[in-house]
Amino acid sequence: MKKILFMLGISASVLAQSKPTYYEHIQPIITKNCAVCHSPGGVAPFHLLTYEDVAKRSKFVAKVTQMKYMPPFPADKSFQHYANERGLKEEEIELIQQWVAQGSVEGKKARVSSSQFTVGSKDARSSLTAPKPDLVLKMQNAFTVPNTGVEEFRYFHVPTGLKEDVMVEAIAFLPGNRKVVHHSRVMVDTTGRMAGLEGMQGADPRLAEFQRIPMADEFLYGWVPGNDKIQFPQGVAKKMSANSNLIMYLHYSPSATTQTDQSEIHLYFAKKPVERKVKSLILHEQHITNPPFLIRANEKSTFYISTKPLEEDISAISILPHMHFLGKTFKAFAITPEGDLVPFIKIDNWDFNWQMTYQFETLLRVPKGSVILAEASYDNTEENPLNPFKPARDVTFGWNTTSEMMEMVIYYVSYQPGDEKIKQ
Repeated sequence: MKKILFMLGISASVLAQSKPTYYEHIQPIITKNCAVCHSPGGVAPFHLLTYEDVAKRSKFVAKVTQMKYMPPFPADKSFQHYANERGLKEEEIELIQQWVAQGSVEGKKARVSSSQFTVGSKDARSSLTAPKPDLVLKMQNAFTVPNTGVEEFRYFHVPTGLKEDVMVEAIAFLPGNRKVVHHSRVMVDTTGRMAGLEGMQGADPRLAEFQRIPMADEFLYGWVPGNDKIQFPQGVAKKMSANSNLIMYLHYSPSATTQTDQSEIHLYFAKKPVERKVKSLILHEQHITNPPFLIRANEKSTFYISTKPLEEDISAISILPHMHFLGKTFKAFAITPEGDLVPFIKIDNWDFNWQMTYQFETLLRVPKGSVILAEASYDNTEENPLNPFKPARDVTFGWNTTSEMMEMVIYYVSYQPGDEKIKQ
């Protein structure tokens, strides 16, 4: 009898020791997958940086992770895999469920590791282990977002001060005020004629004269809520010429209170010689094959984009799709001359608030002669809860979120044998 009780005591002891604790088991999962957004200045509505933060919402965390609603990653992983995929492993989800079911035990606090970030630091807003950027470019002046409750679209001219050409291997955008900065597009000018754009509205008629000036790079980088820093593969980079300047095109969400913003671009220079220059393939409404781009009230519509056959073999690095609130699905792929499909991305449940640059797991070869296609569906009915208009009204192209867009940007380099084995 004593032997049986002794064995039961051992079993209970082992069971007690196997209880997951916050610091040993849960904190590493939260830090890696959740804390960047759930931190000061992050896009998420609350913080998940301490035991107290997580414990008081433990049942909620367990539910949204079990549903795989969080962390968000809209792309279909069975269609294509990406280097920057988000999502928890099944064993991580189960560990969270066990931790909550067994009382959300705190456990022994470990010594803070070098990989953890300081609460409120800029590292928490960009990357947990990011190296320091080689060049930080901030808007010349803080912009005051008015309290009119109307969307603002503004251009900003940002001198780089570059005295020589540089190769940029990584780019990050840090919103100065995440409450109002919804998305940005960063372009490169080498003419020195764009200073007059500073603070100009997107609807300003004077903009037309600047739009006649060709950009050296029409798409250096784009940021949307949920986006990450873009890190190009080794030996691959974007070129920025001496004396070039950045043009930031920022979309500010409607605000009922006066806000200020002074956003930043962080550039990371290649430390080794770079022979391969990143190019941008931009497809938008002008490439639609079934125009006009008009989504009639109380109708659902699908539009298609197609390129001309590629003139060379390319290696795709990433893809960034973009739509607004009426968007429902997005799919992009290439068809090779032999009729094979090269999958880029498939999103079955478009989320305007979670867009990102999807970096392919390895460089993706697209042969010469291939045609790149995309299809996007929209729901302009009153059954769509995200429809900005009640009753529904006809919607066409426009930068405002009450209008619609169909755009995608592909970063790529000219193909070289062995690219398919290069992991990002």
